[in-house]
Amino acid sequence: MPKKRSGGGLTGTQQAAKFLGVSVLSGAVLAGIALPAAGALGLAAKGTVEGFDEIPSNLKTPPLSQRTKILDSSGGLIATVYSRDRTVVPIEKISPYMQKAIVAIEDGRFYEHGAVDLKGVLRAINRNAQSGGVSEGASTLTQQYVKNVFVEEAGDDPEKVAQATQQTIGRKIRELKFAIQVEEELGKKKILENYLNITFFGQQAYGVEAASQRYFSKHAADLTLGEAAMMAGLVQSPSRYDPVNDLQEATKRRNVVLQRMADVKDISQAEADKAKATPLKLKVKAPKNGCITAVNGAGFFCDYVRKTILSDPVFGKTAEERQKLWNLGGLTIKTTLSPRAQAAANEAAIAKVNKDDPVATSVVQVQPGTGKILSMGQSRPYGLDPKKHETTLNLAVSNRMGGSTYGFQVGSTFKPITAAAALEKGISPAQTYTTPWKIELDKSSFRTCKGAPTGSDKWELQNELESEAGTWDMTGALGKSINTYFALLEQQAGLCETIQMAKKLGYERGDGRPIEENASITLGGEVSTPLSMASVYATFANRGLYCTPVAIESVKAANGDKLNVPQTKCSRAMNDRTADTINQMLKGVVEDGTGTKAGLDDRDNAGKTGTTNDRMDAWFVGYTPNLSTAVWVGDDIGKKDTSMFKITIGGEYYDKVCGGCLPGPIWKIAMRGALDADQTPSFVPVAVPRAENPADKEKVGDQGPNKPGKPAKPGKPNDGKPGDRKPNNPFPGISFPPGIFDR
Repeated sequence: MPKKRSGGGLTGTQQAAKFLGVSVLSGAVLAGIALPAAGALGLAAKGTVEGFDEIPSNLKTPPLSQRTKILDSSGGLIATVYSRDRTVVPIEKISPYMQKAIVAIEDGRFYEHGAVDLKGVLRAINRNAQSGGVSEGASTLTQQYVKNVFVEEAGDDPEKVAQATQQTIGRKIRELKFAIQVEEELGKKKILENYLNITFFGQQAYGVEAASQRYFSKHAADLTLGEAAMMAGLVQSPSRYDPVNDLQEATKRRNVVLQRMADVKDISQAEADKAKATPLKLKVKAPKNGCITAVNGAGFFCDYVRKTILSDPVFGKTAEERQKLWNLGGLTIKTTLSPRAQAAANEAAIAKVNKDDPVATSVVQVQPGTGKILSMGQSRPYGLDPKKHETTLNLAVSNRMGGSTYGFQVGSTFKPITAAAALEKGISPAQTYTTPWKIELDKSSFRTCKGAPTGSDKWELQNELESEAGTWDMTGALGKSINTYFALLEQQAGLCETIQMAKKLGYERGDGRPIEENASITLGGEVSTPLSMASVYATFANRGLYCTPVAIESVKAANGDKLNVPQTKCSRAMNDRTADTINQMLKGVVEDGTGTKAGLDDRDNAGKTGTTNDRMDAWFVGYTPNLSTAVWVGDDIGKKDTSMFKITIGGEYYDKVCGGCLPGPIWKIAMRGALDADQTPSFVPVAVPRAENPADKEKVGDQGPNKPGKPAKPGKPNDGKPGDRKPNNPFPGISFPPGIFDR
């Protein structure tokens, strides 16, 4: 009987069409028409392929959609994904009982006839005529195989499936023509092998191996007589005889197959009777498909891998080619995911933020020097049920790769980028600016890369605390995250130079648009993603060499061929001295600055806190020489009123969330879990020039080219008042900025 994609039987119209098709086709066969060089007798026997077109290669070795395995860097399974749950196996790995059962019930004379069973056709015509409908079909197993190949190629496209299964004389003739060629070129054994690998057995299982695993949790080679008979019986109507939903109906159908096997002498009647009397014992293995089944909270990373294959031209020039590769499956994808780092990131993500909190957290880790993405963790689990607070929104990445629409404002985690631009321009770390806690600057003093002013009005900004007025050098300003200092530093270094440095470091907006050339970028007014920020800071750790992030190490096709994969591209963003200086200054942030709660006490580490206007976003991005981690906490739902003031997160009350008090401790958990205790590389030591201390006249470092008169102590205001020398740029007091502030 021909295979149906689902059960339920044929409608009256379908029965009539099938009856007409069988009858007319049979007449065509008998008359030898429409089939070049092949008369009725020839078809009934082995047949000939002379005068036919060359057989399509897909019919010889059909490209069957199979499972794709996504592995971590150690070879452990992250997830299995497929559009068809199938594992192709050779006939030697299929139980002889299964081979005999499928032949007995689907085409008992398979080894006696050619592509067409003439006796079967005549018998079907006679019985169908007597019944007035279609009580028996006439398709041979070879013909069914040919049709299934065309159905497989149609995939899940309803229109193509309809074309592949339409009851027309033209399709039947074409199917028969190819069946004759298949018989000639493949032989019975190979046809049976291909048939058993392509056929649908219900419960999302395609092919005998996947079906055997689904119903009995065993390999197809180990199927018993009764198990094989049950599975063979499914082919006619997988839903009607589904043992999971109707064990009684499946048992009846199994017994029909067993009796048929006895009738054709494949087994004895005693064997059939014994198997009939044995109850069906299922050991159902639930299908596990897709990134939703990923281990250690790696669903978001798994989905990032999928989107990489669907978007990167290395996997196909067009989107259609890449989609076809993914749907075909059978791939073995070894990724960059570190099982240890992923476990640590997942633990950190849920340690201090609950899945049902009003805000969420994202943790992503990148390896400096290679660009390898080692982990992606989130507080909300990967999934499709919003009632369980599940989501498929990957907060770590850009919108193109499954992330939020724009990304998130990065707050003061941007300030080291401004510092790097200044150092590259020759500005000393000892450069000081003396300001009140509020200032205003002319927007016209900031120029875009085209030389145009950013505006004609004033830019008003302030530090977070009124006590933060005084004189600062670069190290102190980074440690205490002084907004006024970095606005003036950007003014001196140049807005364009700052933006160009950001681009060289891999800083990208989450929506893929160009970075906006606004002066507030130095305070984190632009949006980006945790993955982008982890890559930026990995560049500091890598002494100024930026490497593009990658998630895939290797890909093997089903036939064992190695496919090309995206390679990291490394380019120098700054000289190594600049990076070494940034590293030393950012060490101060975790030692005695705003990030002390994040600091690791057993190794060199550095980082920067960040919060945005109204505490909508909070960050800590930090690194050691061998690992960079970005942590973001904020509103992932899009409620504009989710400011993190007077809020309970993870069961803990926060008067106000800051980068050092929530993202910082999360970062510390992720880093401690991911790093080896015996691998503690150090930053390259470098002397960082500091400004003079006006309180005790102690000189703390070389002043460089920007020697101040009598500046305040680095990083601290002079008794809450401006410094005792005239500021570089005197400004009147200002109001609260519309942009960004940070600690």
